Amino acid sequence: MKKNILCFAALVAASQLIVSCQKQLDVNPRERILESSYYTTPQQAFNGLVAVYDQLGNQGSGYITKLNIFASGSDDHYAGGDSPSDLGDLQAMNNYTVTSLAGAPSYLWGKGFTGVYRANVLLDKIENIQMDATTKARYIAEAKALRAIFYFDLVRIFKNIPLILKPIEPAQMFDVVQVPAADIYKQIEADLTSSLTALPTTIPAAENGRLGQGAVHAVLGKVYLWQEKWAPAAAEFALVNGTAPGSSTYGYKLLPNFADLWNVKNKFNSESIIELAYNTTSNMGWGNVGSGEGNVMGILVGPRNYVPKIAAQAPDYVSGWSVMPITQELFDLIHYDPRNKPTVANLDSLEKAGIVTYKHANANTGYFVEKYAGRVSTKAASGQLELNFGQNMYEIRLADTYLMEAEALLKSGAAVGAGSRAYIMFNAVRARINLNPVAVTMDNIMKERRLELVAEGQRWFDLVRWGLAPSKLAFKGFVANKNETLPIPERELANSKILQSKEWGGTK
Repeated sequence: MKKNILCFAALVAASQLIVSCQKQLDVNPRERILESSYYTTPQQAFNGLVAVYDQLGNQGSGYITKLNIFASGSDDHYAGGDSPSDLGDLQAMNNYTVTSLAGAPSYLWGKGFTGVYRANVLLDKIENIQMDATTKARYIAEAKALRAIFYFDLVRIFKNIPLILKPIEPAQMFDVVQVPAADIYKQIEADLTSSLTALPTTIPAAENGRLGQGAVHAVLGKVYLWQEKWAPAAAEFALVNGTAPGSSTYGYKLLPNFADLWNVKNKFNSESIIELAYNTTSNMGWGNVGSGEGNVMGILVGPRNYVPKIAAQAPDYVSGWSVMPITQELFDLIHYDPRNKPTVANLDSLEKAGIVTYKHANANTGYFVEKYAGRVSTKAASGQLELNFGQNMYEIRLADTYLMEAEALLKSGAAVGAGSRAYIMFNAVRARINLNPVAVTMDNIMKERRLELVAEGQRWFDLVRWGLAPSKLAFKGFVANKNETLPIPERELANSKILQSKEWGGTK
């Protein structure tokens, strides 16, 4: 959002596609329905829930997303693009020259607090709506869980943030203050745990993507893991993962074929825990990037000026923008791993074989992200074809929770030898790709997470929570005790009581 989030005037109109239900709100986009006169019917309550879910998959107007921001800052990728000045917000994250004035911090702060605001409005208004009690309880539970997810991102990214649990009145908006991070985590845990009883155990296909109990347990496990509450984290992940691989109460199972995770037709599969949905039918164009429902990653990660020379042997990639090229270090690590081909688009080999040509753009390594690469066969049939890809994105999937449980068990002092639960869960991820079991050690866990979750938005956060970001990211300019967080946007500091973090020259 371009408006100050703490001054945001609620307008529940023409919401984007709901991330979960894939239902378009039938609202005239030229009409603006004030929040004060809305929320009177069950349908309006549902529409309000749509608006909250919508923020999970929000994409910035400058082609930035949470994923490509932190991928650009990691050791798995460079920002890429056409030149060192192309897509400057990503370049700033890549080089650790980000500031409080614009770019990634403003987008991430706005994305998070817009989600919080929408959840707060729904929670404030829904009690007065006459509707089925069970449905109402579920909507309340979803709104609380979503608020917790937004706050989890905000506190990890900025640390010093306000805790807002009610819609802000105009007279109060400049009096909002920050609270200790511990208070944010306490509220996150309370929202997640209180939401569980009203959420369904499983989600019917017609509601794919909505939060159920399994998704909330997975998020709560991550929240505990981030705080180094090892035993509670392991317990939450155990509820998600089941008594043994493939036995989850919530129906989660690893897909037999790793590559199937990235089949655009294989949405909301058995491995998906929280998934962000996109489609090819919203007609997003150059003038409304970020307000449509196409996935911009399809065009972003594709090789620039891509031209097949031997059509029968060349992949049907759409010529893209060369964003997030894979580093040589990561390629060397994954090259002989079974996950290599579904993960890496190896333009270097294709070019050397004379099969394709492409532009060697900024920070080119020859290795691009295969998982999301837009293809002629997957782009939209109408509208701005380059922007309307329907590839979904995983926020959390089962292999991730298997690996996090193994880590939590190891750190809690539980047995991790052959036959232990940690050993079984950890090596189930390797068995899926026909790799032999290995011991459960932090080195092995870190390597496995890196190879399994390439370009899924996990690496930067893993390095920060492991305390490895200063050493692993020094080559990009990462400064210890500073770049573990982002600066609070300047626009939030002006004429308010919010203070800049000490890490960024402030007093908070």
